[in-house]
Amino acid sequence: MDKWYYENLYSEETPLVFSGGTEIYNQLKEEYKIHEKGYFIYGPSGVGKTYFVEHQKEKNWIDGDVLWSAAKAFPNTDWWNFSGEEIDAVERRTDVITEQAKKLGFWIIGASSVNVVPDAIVMPDLEMHVKYIKYREKHNYDGGMKGDNLEKIKRNREYYLRFSGVPVFTSVCDAVSYLEH
Repeated sequence: MDKWYYENLYSEETPLVFSGGTEIYNQLKEEYKIHEKGYFIYGPSGVGKTYFVEHQKEKNWIDGDVLWSAAKAFPNTDWWNFSGEEIDAVERRTDVITEQAKKLGFWIIGASSVNVVPDAIVMPDLEMHVKYIKYREKHNYDGGMKGDNLEKIKRNREYYLRFSGVPVFTSVCDAVSYLEH
């Protein structure tokens, strides 16, 4: 976590207020391409979102964790282990940021949303998803689901598929290709 957007995250006890985000969005615009229309791809831990973003040739897509950390929507703790109500509170903050970033033309790939309807969802089959989670856990774990609780993974997958009418893809590349074309 040595990038500027992860610095100075708030403790979870910090009361928050809205403020202007021009400086943050301008910094992100220096690194990521802005588009005529913003998009949001949604998918749980371990489906390849960060891998895709880090390996794209042109920086069209921003990792939602980067965006939400830069905007300080995330607290400086393992918030994904909070209670469901507390997780929802964090993710409602990310919803505000996601909506604004889409209006500005950012293409976002992330795992946080309560009410923002994504443009696409990534959900590999269960066996492949568990394999990805376990690989990630051993090689570059940075939070989120772990492979030791299959029932929690199944419940989490159901939660991500709650948006009706949104196209579902088995890979990030397929979702990206669909939205870019």
